[in-house]
Amino acid sequence: MRSAYQYRLRLTKNQLAELERWLEMLRCQYNYLLADRFRWYEENRCSINACPLVCHLPDLRDNPDYFSQKRTLPQLKKDRPWYSDIHAHVLQDCVKRVDLAFKRFIKGDCKGKRSGRPRFKGKGRYRSLTFPSLGKNPIDGNYLKLPKFGWVKMVYHRPIPDGFKIKTATITRKADGCYVTLSIQDDTVPEVIPVDQISNPVGIDMGLKSFLIKSDGTEVEIPQYYRKAQKRLNKIQKAVSRSKKGSNNRKKSVVKLGKAHKKIADTRKDFHFKTAKGLLDNHDLIAHEKLNIKGLARTKIAKSLLDAGWGQFLSILSIKALNAGLLTVAVNPKNTSQNCSDCGKKVPKKLKERIHSCPHCGYIEDRDVNAARNILYLAVGHPVRSKAV
Repeated sequence: MRSAYQYRLRLTKNQLAELERWLEMLRCQYNYLLADRFRWYEENRCSINACPLVCHLPDLRDNPDYFSQKRTLPQLKKDRPWYSDIHAHVLQDCVKRVDLAFKRFIKGDCKGKRSGRPRFKGKGRYRSLTFPSLGKNPIDGNYLKLPKFGWVKMVYHRPIPDGFKIKTATITRKADGCYVTLSIQDDTVPEVIPVDQISNPVGIDMGLKSFLIKSDGTEVEIPQYYRKAQKRLNKIQKAVSRSKKGSNNRKKSVVKLGKAHKKIADTRKDFHFKTAKGLLDNHDLIAHEKLNIKGLARTKIAKSLLDAGWGQFLSILSIKALNAGLLTVAVNPKNTSQNCSDCGKKVPKKLKERIHSCPHCGYIEDRDVNAARNILYLAVGHPVRSKAV
């Protein structure tokens, strides 16, 4: 089992300056390696599919890959000795990031979806570095030892559980300071609860009027953190727009705007974790719809949808359920709000109709509660019951 714990760092002025220097050097190296990939890509491809019998063909160079670019690092340290201050594994991780970005551009991910052309990192745009390996006992009290960087102080608010081993450490520079994310691993796998021992399953229907409605009729109110803070964000954004580019006032306004957005994201994520914990504490199986969130984000409800953060919540819910040995089931959302959960007959209704009233069996219920019941029935594999039987 793999988990990630994040802690805030309390860096000294010298450590903060050293971190900024490392990030700037890694940014330059990232751009150089990415430019080398693009140079090969442009020189070794041609839009013409045929050529004369007698023509000059230039010597084609080998395709730079992860291993060939990693072999250039020793020469880099000879030509630019200041790169020797950075740990070798951190430099190798920079090469790995270039390789991943370029592969997704050329070949696509595991599902075959290609990403856009990778962009060069501008000044201040390279915000994180990763230590792929740490020492045997890297934590001493509230201090963390990073290879070739030294001991750094952190807010150790949550101790690492016994039996977990620290695998990697990623330092990230955010709007309100620096954070370290520790990736920890435990080889023991929690036993998943057997299907025949499931008690108190529940179906949830995600919404924008309420964040979610459970099949038993209870609901969780939607907080709308972004919409409530939108007036303040517009005021800060106006200050950014009115400032002169490159001025100190603009930099201060940009930092203030970043902190405001980060606060919204943090409060939303905290709400998601607490909501997921409340569901998992009371239910062994949670059924939800398999939503096309990216498709919905291109519609008129995009702002409300992204403010609710359905994708992040469902991801947190599935991960926390897996770690606890519980079950989450994603079902096909087709006709879950149209079918009657009492008799199974289809009752067409428009989106503005919030009450489900079945003319066949007389069942009347809230539209979202009816959908949540249908989601639960699809997850547990039970057919909807019919009063006629």
